[in-house]
Amino acid sequence: MLYRHGDVLLHLVEHLPARVFPRTGATLARGEATGHSHRFDTPQDVHLWQHGPDLYVEVLHDHARLVHEEHHAITLPRGVYRVWMQREYSPEAIRRVVD
Repeated sequence: MLYRHGDVLLHLVEHLPARVFPRTGATLARGEATGHSHRFDTPQDVHLWQHGPDLYVEVLHDHARLVHEEHHAITLPRGVYRVWMQREYSPEAIRRVVD
């Protein structure tokens, strides 16, 4: 199961990988240009986890709402999700999309 929220993609996985580290807060991505952020409106409903460069979010309750100033909110059901940020190609480099 995949979910898209602007330039953030979330993929439902069966479980967290071994040796993850907790990450504080409930923000998945912050816009460098706008300051807007993809964040959960009830931080107590989620835990964020870091596994090397990979980010995971664990929805702890029946659902959690992901919000952003420029997108409609989406509701994620309970589970563990791997998080990706959209990338774009330019002749200089492949880079994260700047929000």
